[in-house]
Amino acid sequence: MFLPSGTMCNAIGFRLHVRPGGDAVHLHPSSHPIVAEGGGPSALSGAVLAPVCGEAGMFTADALEAALFPAGDRYKPRSRLVSVEQTTNLAGGRVWPLPQVRAVLEVAVRHRLRAHLDGARLFNAVVASGVPAADWAHGFDTAWIDFTKGLGAPVGAVLAGSAELIEQAWRHKQMMGGALRQAGIVAAGCLWALDHHVDRLAEDHANARILAEGLAGLPGTPLDPDTVETNIVVFGLADAPQFCKRLEAEHGVRMGALGADQVRAITHHDVNTADVCSATRAVAAVLSVAR
Repeated sequence: MFLPSGTMCNAIGFRLHVRPGGDAVHLHPSSHPIVAEGGGPSALSGAVLAPVCGEAGMFTADALEAALFPAGDRYKPRSRLVSVEQTTNLAGGRVWPLPQVRAVLEVAVRHRLRAHLDGARLFNAVVASGVPAADWAHGFDTAWIDFTKGLGAPVGAVLAGSAELIEQAWRHKQMMGGALRQAGIVAAGCLWALDHHVDRLAEDHANARILAEGLAGLPGTPLDPDTVETNIVVFGLADAPQFCKRLEAEHGVRMGALGADQVRAITHHDVNTADVCSATRAVAAVLSVAR
């Protein structure tokens, strides 16, 4: 089912699985529904968001097992859904290992939980790992991909699930204002992206690695390039908001502050290797003036 945004994919996906009255969604604390959806899961689905911690935006099967609420306990929420973000966003574009995903899904099956795959950057994981999208999505009740990230389309995402779930999803799409009479126009760009922009994600990954290696050589930017697996580079920096403001104002390079002391940079279809080298020099210049 075609939708205007990935956020709406998550909103409708959660709504399909969560029952009003205290159902819990288990997901990483840095995942998009917690940090960037305005409390939508609670407002639209009545969901209790129950974070499951883990390194690099990923949690283990054991951590999920330990986080589940006891079945039949009237004092606790009811564990209902587990959500996996592939690749991890704020944790630096890391790729969940397939065995780890499989182990998490086994816990979900054992406890009769639904499973949702937040695949905003799923094709980045496909290109980086060589694992087909179908294998990543196998075992999830719902999954979605975004066309506006590395794939470069101007708008749109698509939610996948069983015929029964998608039939229900259409009603939620109408209720939430996601129905578009003009869907064919924007979907055309998404089809082009699927046909032409998936393999080229490898260029974004290579450019991100070049950026990471360049930044790692600068004083004051602690970063291990080996942790950069796809197109997202996250590094620590004192007064990140002021740094990002100066970087854009003085050099035309846009990066995002993740709180007070972290910066996120993303390579994509409109950024080439020369741009990455220019960005590295700009970061060095701003840091030099700051010192």
